[in-house]
Amino acid sequence: LARGIAQELGVKIYENALKRIVHTSTQTEKSKEERYDNMQKAFIVNPRVKISGLNVLLVDDVITTGATIEACANKLHEANINQLFLGSLAYGTN
Repeated sequence: LARGIAQELGVKIYENALKRIVHTSTQTEKSKEERYDNMQKAFIVNPRVKISGLNVLLVDDVITTGATIEACANKLHEANINQLFLGSLAYGTN
C-alpha cells in the first residue's frame, strides 16, 4: 500500500523508519483502552533512518481504534518530523 502511494506521489519511502520492538498480543479481543495500553511501547524510530525535519505520510492498512497508528505517530513526533499526515485504506468500527 505504501509503495503504491509513494510511487504515485513521486516521494521516497522509508520502510524501516519505525521498528516494532515489542510483539504485542492480538488486538481483536481487547477493549479500546487495552489496545492503547498494548501499543504504547511497541515501536521506536529507527536511529539509522534520518527523518528529522521531513514531512511524513504514515500509512496503516486498517484503522479500528487508532491505537497502533497513534502509537506510531507519537514516536514520529518525538523524532522531530516537520509535519505528519495519516492515510488508511479502511476505517473499522471495532
